Amino acid sequence: MFRLSCLLLVFPASICCAVDTETRPFVPGFERFGIHEDIDESAAGRLLMTELSCVACHPADASELSPKRGPSLDGVGSRVQRAYLHRFLSDPHAVKPGTTMPNVLASLPQEQRQSAIESLVAYLASLTANFPNIKGSGANPVPYQFWLHGDEESGRHLYHKIGCVACHAAEDAYPTIETQASPLDAILEQLDPEQLEELGLSSAARRVPSVPLGDLREKYTKESLTHFLLAPEKVRPAGRMPNLKLLVVEAADLAAYLLSESETKNGDRGREESPVASSKDLITQGREHFVAFGCANCHDVQGTTATKHSVPISQWSTEPLKGCLDADDRDSPRFKLSQPQVQAILAAIADGDDHSPNHAESVEAILLRMNCYACHQRDEIGGVGRYRKAYFETVNHVDLGDEGRLPPPLTHIGAKLHSTWLSQVLQGKATDLRPHMHIRMPIFPGSVAKSLVPTLTKADEASTLSAEQVFGDTKGLADDGRDLMDIGCVQCHQFNGNTLPGIVGIDLNNVSKRIRPQWFHDFLLNPVSLKARTRMPTFFPKGKSSNTEILHGDADRQIAAMWVYLTNIQKHGLPTKIDEARSQDFELVPKDRPIVLRTFMPFAGEHAIAVGFPQKVHFAFDALHCRPAIFWRDRFLDAQGTWFIRFAPPAEPLSKPVIELPRSQAFAELKDLDEPWPEDSQIEHAYTFGGYRLDVDGVPTMLYRWNGMSFEDKLEATDDKTFRRTITWAFKGDHAKTSNIWLLAASGKTLTPTDDGGYLDPQAFKVYVSPELRTSAKLRTWSGHQEYLIPVDLSRKEVELEYRW
Repeated sequence: MFRLSCLLLVFPASICCAVDTETRPFVPGFERFGIHEDIDESAAGRLLMTELSCVACHPADASELSPKRGPSLDGVGSRVQRAYLHRFLSDPHAVKPGTTMPNVLASLPQEQRQSAIESLVAYLASLTANFPNIKGSGANPVPYQFWLHGDEESGRHLYHKIGCVACHAAEDAYPTIETQASPLDAILEQLDPEQLEELGLSSAARRVPSVPLGDLREKYTKESLTHFLLAPEKVRPAGRMPNLKLLVVEAADLAAYLLSESETKNGDRGREESPVASSKDLITQGREHFVAFGCANCHDVQGTTATKHSVPISQWSTEPLKGCLDADDRDSPRFKLSQPQVQAILAAIADGDDHSPNHAESVEAILLRMNCYACHQRDEIGGVGRYRKAYFETVNHVDLGDEGRLPPPLTHIGAKLHSTWLSQVLQGKATDLRPHMHIRMPIFPGSVAKSLVPTLTKADEASTLSAEQVFGDTKGLADDGRDLMDIGCVQCHQFNGNTLPGIVGIDLNNVSKRIRPQWFHDFLLNPVSLKARTRMPTFFPKGKSSNTEILHGDADRQIAAMWVYLTNIQKHGLPTKIDEARSQDFELVPKDRPIVLRTFMPFAGEHAIAVGFPQKVHFAFDALHCRPAIFWRDRFLDAQGTWFIRFAPPAEPLSKPVIELPRSQAFAELKDLDEPWPEDSQIEHAYTFGGYRLDVDGVPTMLYRWNGMSFEDKLEATDDKTFRRTITWAFKGDHAKTSNIWLLAASGKTLTPTDDGGYLDPQAFKVYVSPELRTSAKLRTWSGHQEYLIPVDLSRKEVELEYRW
């Protein structure tokens, strides 16, 4: 068991001596999750112990406490300005609030401290090195003295687009493109703090604190900052600042912006200092101080070795001795820890040698240390902060929803991706699969991949089954797989760089090199089970294929066929629609069967499913809100925009007028009729779209879930050019039986009763319900409009409506 030692004072004394939150070391994972108890307190303490590099001085065998350590100081005299070094060593926390560098000289008397600083600065300033000579290429030109030609405005755009603002503060005045709020973000706007806490949404609602940048103009020159941005891992091998794959011109632009934005007292933008000569004796003295004060424990300098070590963690005792956790201790480095930080470290110490993290805890620890949670979500933790999402844009601002513009979640990622591919992604050796996103996946040091990848694989219990074990004999299935691509895959994905030009999704080429066979099978069978809120529809509702004509509708064989086709697209040829679409007439004309097209449409949104019928009546279903959105007659759609224009504008119906249905959800719970119908943002997060199923005539049935109930929603055209809508439901046990559920059949500024039992809205659109339901239906006026509400008798299991216009 760990025991308290010279590092600590008695618990109460440590707490009362902790400093305020404005000067504490800034550790992103602790600031976002630890303070708010979103993670275990001892886990938060271990995070602090790694990021504050406790084990650099207090040896320990536990690999989970491996110290972050500080920047390499080889060549620091060329990178960092001498005046900054002097100020920083005098008071690190005042010069760079949030620094994890302790004040190691605070215990020295004033005169002795100043002398030590002078010698240390002399020594550090003597550690000079030439910046690397970067050779240009056609794709990456290197102008002469490129660091002097950075464009501030270009750097400003880069900073706010490529991912810097995932960790660092954004400009309030920077313009962003307005996007539709996600269902979760919309509901967060409606709830007060108590409700957020009750629903477990406090973490998602709060602002994510920003990693401080400090005074960059006082610290760097244009040349040194540009070179640092090009290869931060050379200076900070721990990888907390990752490599964002910048071209030299981009690095110069970004440096120009950062130096213009930094606060400074002298107003000089990245000034070049004149060299200051120091005596050899002063430099030698500084070198001795560097080792004696323990600087070499955290910082690499060629030719120096750490010699100062304190009591090993395994030997810590309960003696009430002062140490780093006591802000008033005169003999220890001053970290200026806050009270919550001290408490967390004490909790970690109390866990002691008995604590052996499981794989999931180890993954969480690595993601916290590397601040992966700034961009990615895993198991409901992390993700891009609520107030930072606006800066994550797509090329040409095409609205693909959060899934299309935010970094992907990491839940199940160890089970999804082959270890080799995941390592390549982390080290920047993998193909970029999301060229439609401005955000860049950074490069991390190889040590990160070495520790994270095998831990993820174990934590997610990745299947080691081969493709043959999962899919069986796939001989002769490639052509069937190619045919299956045309059913839906080509409407969202690329194939070996080829695509219907309106498509933005991930390239499916070489899927077998990236994705594990078992995960591929399970994901296609039920996408939502492995990736919550995914836009990927299910083609196998309840494990059954929507297409019975290929491989006799055998879901497992169809998935196997898709797998074998995607393993070698070059050999098997592109999907038929990609091969033939450019020679076709792009107007879709339903003849013998309905046409189903996933696209973007006005009012139906980016999750629209357009359905055209031979009877020349058509509708679009909004799969985000699980509701019919629009109806129209005569001509259906022109597919050119969806298929051939990259980042296409929304598809427009080819005939007018277009009937717009109420935006509100179809079903809601009302305690009584004096209660308003809920806004979409209050209930839409509870709707989950489950794809659609085609019947023998090709008519789709939309599948979705709400309130513990599963719905099948079918709209079918009649020969009279009307729509008959049948909604059936099912639920388990008594979950939904006690609910007062109503169906919103119609809504409008006015609803006029018709002689034949329907209601007419201002668009001349008539809604009818079954005669047996009309006696219990209610017409009410609310906030300047009228609503036609039908009480839902759950024992009926079905309701039927008819739409005429």
